[in-house]
Amino acid sequence: MANGSRQAAWEFFGAELKRRREDAGFTQVELGSRVFVSGGYIGQFEQAIRKPQLDVAQRIDETLQTDGFFERTWRKLIDDKRYADYFAEVVELERAATKICEFAPTLVPGLLQTAAYTRSVTLAGNPFATDAHIEEKVAARVERAQILDDATRPVYWVILHEHVVRIPVGGEAKMAQQLDHIAALVRQKKMLVQLLPASVGAYPLMGRMVRVFEFEDAPPTAYTEAVYSGNLLDDPALVKRVQGAYDLLRAAALSPEASLPLIESAAEDHRRCASTT
Repeated sequence: MANGSRQAAWEFFGAELKRRREDAGFTQVELGSRVFVSGGYIGQFEQAIRKPQLDVAQRIDETLQTDGFFERTWRKLIDDKRYADYFAEVVELERAATKICEFAPTLVPGLLQTAAYTRSVTLAGNPFATDAHIEEKVAARVERAQILDDATRPVYWVILHEHVVRIPVGGEAKMAQQLDHIAALVRQKKMLVQLLPASVGAYPLMGRMVRVFEFEDAPPTAYTEAVYSGNLLDDPALVKRVQGAYDLLRAAALSPEASLPLIESAAEDHRRCASTT
């Protein structure tokens, strides 16, 4: 589904939510209290500014007695078989965000991955997968990264642990190409990157991948990921804590100006290793 038609479908979702809420005699605040979100969130769902999580759509159905309408519609709009169930909504948030702040402790973030890097990571986790399956995952990740080429692209700020640039994913030559790609995006001013040196030792959010999304007309959302699972955090107090931890990471990391030469140097190190093997 193209982005334009997808947005129109979410606007239909919101219009139906408003109509059925009003038919049931609920205010936004009243419905929000019954489905465990704020009244403001209900308003954002109705205006298609924000998409509800699946459990919220299910509770809306229960409260408004809509026989699963909102769950079925949600699944049709969110469900993309190229992505894990827990990640499909994150892709929607990427498309809507005005700013994305990300910390990657072990892996190059998906929005920055080259096709070769994605292919190597996917194959490592799925050694018996068909070539078609691998290429589908690669194509999906390349498509996601296109938001960085859009005129309305989000502000994208990434902190990479030094381990990320040192591990030769896919081999030394492919890793050099991956770091060249990151450096090119920085030089094209499509993102900011900071490197967190291994010499820092202990650091906030240690070992935890985290992403914070900011939106023009909606509160920020944080996303964390574990093994075959992910967690979207909407609670303002939790999101504020994550943002505070991210600020501490920024303070511990090297400046963007100091980080870029080190990333380029790491690329050269990988290239030299490739040439001697």
